[in-house]
Amino acid sequence: MTPQTHHQNMILDKGQIEQKIIRMAYEIYEQNFEEQELVLAGIYQNGYTLAEKLALQLEAISPIKVQLLQVNLNKTAPLEAPVILTPAAINLSEKVVVLVDDVLNTGKTLAYTLNSFLPKNPKKIEIATLVDRHHPLYPMAATYTGYSLATTLRERVEVVLEENEVAAYLL
Repeated sequence: MTPQTHHQNMILDKGQIEQKIIRMAYEIYEQNFEEQELVLAGIYQNGYTLAEKLALQLEAISPIKVQLLQVNLNKTAPLEAPVILTPAAINLSEKVVVLVDDVLNTGKTLAYTLNSFLPKNPKKIEIATLVDRHHPLYPMAATYTGYSLATTLRERVEVVLEENEVAAYLL
């Protein structure tokens, strides 16, 4: 695919993504302003990059201390490998956990990650996603959404969060 066709399908450019991240950070702060600390649990790889960006914004606009947690799982076959949380020693008891992923498609990935959080007794679990596609097959709804998009199941949304390119495309 040439970059030109890619760009015709751009749904969010760098500036728009940055604006959405700032707005989501404000929403997270508004919902959790009484908290001393929040845990942003990013689904590796793009969800974690997004969590890092949200953490920077949250720390810029609020007194809340943000802890980052990386969530690794096999997205295509989630039962074949365990969900790994890094750092493993992080204490989630009575803390607000915001699960972060770039695209909420069916909710399957996020549903599978819940098993690794529930035994740790978090106060509440929220979901932040840059693009919500509204094809829920699992009962997972985004608490914070950057951009809502009604797509067909055949289409796919690709989010690029690289140093030299930040954009979202509909393919």
